[in-house]
Amino acid sequence: MTLGEKLAKARKENNITQEQLADKLGVSRQSISKWESDIAYPETDKLIRMSELFDCSLDYLLKENIKDKTNKTKNDEQTVVVPLVFSISKFFNYEYKSKRTFCGVPLIHICISGGRTAKGIIAIGFKSIGVISIGLLSIGLFSFGLLALGLLGLGMLGVGIGGFGAFALGFLSGGAISIGIISFGAISIGVMSCGAISIGMFAIGAMAQGHYFAYGDNATAMVALGATKATGTLYSHFTGIPNSFSGYEIKTVLSILDNAVPSSLKWIMKIALSIAGIQ
Repeated sequence: MTLGEKLAKARKENNITQEQLADKLGVSRQSISKWESDIAYPETDKLIRMSELFDCSLDYLLKENIKDKTNKTKNDEQTVVVPLVFSISKFFNYEYKSKRTFCGVPLIHICISGGRTAKGIIAIGFKSIGVISIGLLSIGLFSFGLLALGLLGLGMLGVGIGGFGAFALGFLSGGAISIGIISFGAISIGVMSCGAISIGMFAIGAMAQGHYFAYGDNATAMVALGATKATGTLYSHFTGIPNSFSGYEIKTVLSILDNAVPSSLKWIMKIALSIAGIQ
């Protein structure tokens, strides 16, 4: 007999329904059905609990050639060895769904199964959708994963209002390669951009390429302030001294930018000037 057949037989002999057994183990009725059909496998702690409920040994449940269910050994729980294949199958078929819901959505849904998606207020799985979402492919208000999409997306590829990751895309983004309205990264592209290589309307970085304003060692823009090189169409200033930006005329810089920058971008201009230390 297989594990599933033994579980179903023991449950019926003890006059317990699948729903009742699910309640005792803290799992869903669907999980019990999958176990009894040998589609999925219970965790070791659930096996131990069922061996206690059904008064049988773990050896009886796990080994097909043992027919005596009362053949218990001392320290049975500590000495049982679960085959490697069994352990791997169990892990990749694990699912937990909380009974408590909000607007019909489980508060917690954990689904470690390649073909299924975890959906809950808190969702964890290979694919997950939730308010707080954790997974390889993750979608949520607060999203964490290899590919994370959300209000706040944190991952290898982070996309969101706030996107953070090796590759980041968002209103506010930060990453090795970052694209956003306000962007920070080694390579940064944005309306306000700050990075080693920075491209934007307002650019701050070692190599800064801006439209209105650029501030860095090598700066190019309408107003360019550079330590070693500055190319500005309306105003440029460079010191020739690395990491030194002193000597430019603050009033002139502010006056040019105030006249050139559209009112819709003035708030971003103030952020860029603040980061550059220009008040």
